[in-house]
Amino acid sequence: MSNAAPSLANTVANRGWITACVILAVIMQALDTTIANVALPYIQGSVSASADQINWVLTSYIVAAAIMTPPSGFLAAKFGRKRVLLTAIAGFVVASVLCGLAQSLKQIVAFRLLQGLFGASLVPLSQSILLDIYSAEERGSAMALFGVSVMVGPVLGPVIGGWLTDHISWRWVFYINVPIGALAFAGIVIYVTETKLDALAKLDWFGFGMMSLGIASLQLFLDRGEQLNWFASGEIMIEAIVCAAAFYLLIVHTLTAERSFVNPRLFRDRNFSVSMLFIFVIGITYLASLALMTPYLQTLMGYPVITAGIVMGPRGLGTMLCMFIVGKLIGKIDTRLLLVSGLGLTAWAMYDMTGWTPDVSQWTIVSVGFVQGAGLGFLFVPLTTIAFSTLPAHMRGDGTGLYNLSRNIGSSVGISIVSALLVENAQVNHENIAAYVTPFNRAFEVTAAQAMSPLTAAGRASLNEVITLQSTIIAYMDNFKLLMLMSLAVIPLALLLRKPKVAPIMDHSAVME
Repeated sequence: MSNAAPSLANTVANRGWITACVILAVIMQALDTTIANVALPYIQGSVSASADQINWVLTSYIVAAAIMTPPSGFLAAKFGRKRVLLTAIAGFVVASVLCGLAQSLKQIVAFRLLQGLFGASLVPLSQSILLDIYSAEERGSAMALFGVSVMVGPVLGPVIGGWLTDHISWRWVFYINVPIGALAFAGIVIYVTETKLDALAKLDWFGFGMMSLGIASLQLFLDRGEQLNWFASGEIMIEAIVCAAAFYLLIVHTLTAERSFVNPRLFRDRNFSVSMLFIFVIGITYLASLALMTPYLQTLMGYPVITAGIVMGPRGLGTMLCMFIVGKLIGKIDTRLLLVSGLGLTAWAMYDMTGWTPDVSQWTIVSVGFVQGAGLGFLFVPLTTIAFSTLPAHMRGDGTGLYNLSRNIGSSVGISIVSALLVENAQVNHENIAAYVTPFNRAFEVTAAQAMSPLTAAGRASLNEVITLQSTIIAYMDNFKLLMLMSLAVIPLALLLRKPKVAPIMDHSAVME
């Protein structure tokens, strides 16, 4: 992403400080992918949002980050990497404060969009700095440290978010970015040198605009569809038409323009194309399941927010541990076998969750979460290895941006779909169960059931409460089953992947962004 590396003298003298500063910026961005999850029920109450609306707090951030990640290299070349990174940190911190001050759903969603726009370039630019200041022999260790800093977010995010929400306020899951961002900003101002500007750097604005419009309208379509009864709403019809038109124009432009935002030659590589579909599904299953677990633990099981954060933390530990293990196995075991193992672990975890009720033990939640995280650890590194193993070196820069875009879109789409299905399936299940509640049902003649007799107002209220709970539990089971089936459905795609003839040169940005 840079045009010139920092001077050797500056690198040797300040490399430790530079590393610490950019790692802080990465941790700040990584924390915000999960730290808000456990606080969602509290945010929902504060801004008076429904169960499906509150997930906009998650999807708005992911969508904004997805849109702004690909042009980060252009911005660094045009305006200077240090300037762009400092602007990103400052904007991210200001947006975080605004999220903490938000008083309505519209405000917090708008500020989360702003947070995602600024935060998108923190990971790729920080990584490019580390690649510049370390020699080729040292880059492996530097990228391992970088990977750990990225994975700290999923591990510590739920725990820190739960503690802050429980002991202070949910607003502090955003305010915590202020001291971290201030330290990173000050360190980068002092120790990082600016790169040379590239006056010839250009961006395909039409392609970028169509991609952004298509993603934004798709997300609005998915987020608001359930609330507005899908195609019965004029707004949803407009969003669907805009989405289809934007992606159509993007495809036509990509195939006809001399230099387009999306390089069409990337899709001639079979490994890369199949891996794009793989990472899209992985994005759906991982973050969508996290979005489901938070209300399940706090609303259905009545867990305190800090307890919910603690029992969700082992997912990240499983991912981190298995990423280290898989790193040692790559080159010794067929990469495709590692992928199938990861998908199998993920599917098994989802299968176990299809049988959960609010009586499930904490140990079961922790152990199954660890297995699911382990499955992700078996997927990320091998998938990135094989995705870029047959891609020419000069195309890897474009490939990493598109690859991460696919993962981010999968995450946001997955959260929107499971949120909509949860509401819809709960309503359908409620209707189906309620069909059996009649004065003629002999089950209500049992003494223990008379307190829920449909013949009295109090009985009907009690019955409705029980039916609502049961229908919601079944809706969660249906969602977990869907995620399990999606994990199993992509396993045959591993047969389409070609085994690289030589050990590929890893592009770590695709793993870590």
